[in-house]
Amino acid sequence: MQIYLPIADLPVNIFLVLGMGLAVGFISGMFGIGGGFLMTPLLIFIGISPAVAVASVASHIAASSFTGAINYWRKRAIDLALGMMLLSAGILGTAVGVWLFTKLREMDQLDLMIGLSYVTLLTAVGGMMIYEAVKSELRARRGMPATLRRPGSHTWLHGLPLKMRFKRSKIYVSAIPVWAIGFTIGFVGAIMGIGGGFLLVPMLIYFLRVPTATVIGTSMVLTLITMASATVMHAATNHLVDAVLALILMVGGVIGAQFGVRTGQKMRGERLRLLLGLLVFAVGLRFAYQLVVVPDDFYSLRLVGME
Repeated sequence: MQIYLPIADLPVNIFLVLGMGLAVGFISGMFGIGGGFLMTPLLIFIGISPAVAVASVASHIAASSFTGAINYWRKRAIDLALGMMLLSAGILGTAVGVWLFTKLREMDQLDLMIGLSYVTLLTAVGGMMIYEAVKSELRARRGMPATLRRPGSHTWLHGLPLKMRFKRSKIYVSAIPVWAIGFTIGFVGAIMGIGGGFLLVPMLIYFLRVPTATVIGTSMVLTLITMASATVMHAATNHLVDAVLALILMVGGVIGAQFGVRTGQKMRGERLRLLLGLLVFAVGLRFAYQLVVVPDDFYSLRLVGME
């Protein structure tokens, strides 16, 4: 059954898109992270332009993060002070990302930029996750205890000026790395259509030593607001948000996430990280292949506004 996407300007099989939403929702629920880093490449692989894919997935991520943020708010597992600090820089990063997105699109370099960004990010993150998971698995088989980083331990980042105390997270850290992390997540989300959760959570845990109990809820709040902002900015500036596509993906994502959560609870943490690392790395390699393979059409046409 074909359905026409007005902004993407092409017909797609509704069951294929719904199935993609189900699959990514299942993976998101199983691994506890946002699925934007998988959804955007999958949409590009089926023929949707990278610009429309990035803008539409941003709305999908914002909607998906809303229910999670509400649940963590009720559990009081959100550090509001830390979240506001991250957001103050995250909104700025989102605005800069949308501006660069628009400029690259005007120069017809956006598709190449998105492709290179995904290859670099996914292969690097996937490779590190595979390495950490394999190392943990080998240590477990040898009967050696896992090496954990204590939340209260300090790094050189804690020696920077402009220190602030975040009571909920029980950390005393400089505002500079907090702003840098928020800006980076907002910028990456606007350019690549990634919620940033799979980057933000490790950054907060390993760099700032934020306890896991508050990091996920705080991450969801940041993801919700930055992606909602990116959606509004993309819609107002570039007019690329396809509401029909986003709605189908949301329906599939919500259903798939319910089954993914149940499956993830039955698997060991090391095995989950290994599977996710392999998946991320594979998508990165697929993007790399797409960049070097000879295209079917050597020329593309784009309508330019008349003056």
